[in-house]
Amino acid sequence: QLQASGGGLVQAGGSLRLSCAASGSIFSFTAMGWYRQAPGKQRELVALVRNGDRPNYADSGQGRFTISRDSAKNTLYLQMNSLKPEDTAVYYCNALPRGSNQVHWGQGTLVTVSS
Repeated sequence: QLQASGGGLVQAGGSLRLSCAASGSIFSFTAMGWYRQAPGKQRELVALVRNGDRPNYADSGQGRFTISRDSAKNTLYLQMNSLKPEDTAVYYCNALPRGSNQVHWGQGTLVTVSS
């Protein structure tokens, strides 16, 4: 199971850190990522990290967002800086377990950026 948290209301230019706590070891996943879905839009990739690879970021968050993992806490993070109103969305974390093609999703956390 994945439990996302950390969303909230922030002014443009502000920062938030999202967390995604896994019920088990994050070493059991080959990849973990963050997606978002704005009202009326499709879910889109925000950032992805695969074991042994550098993180990948969507152009929208490049230079502003940082994805990271804490194996001791079994938690995935998304540090978001210089937030813009267009970053407003429900943010979801996901993870791909080793040896599986079934992606697990967290429940989503709402980020609202006011102008």
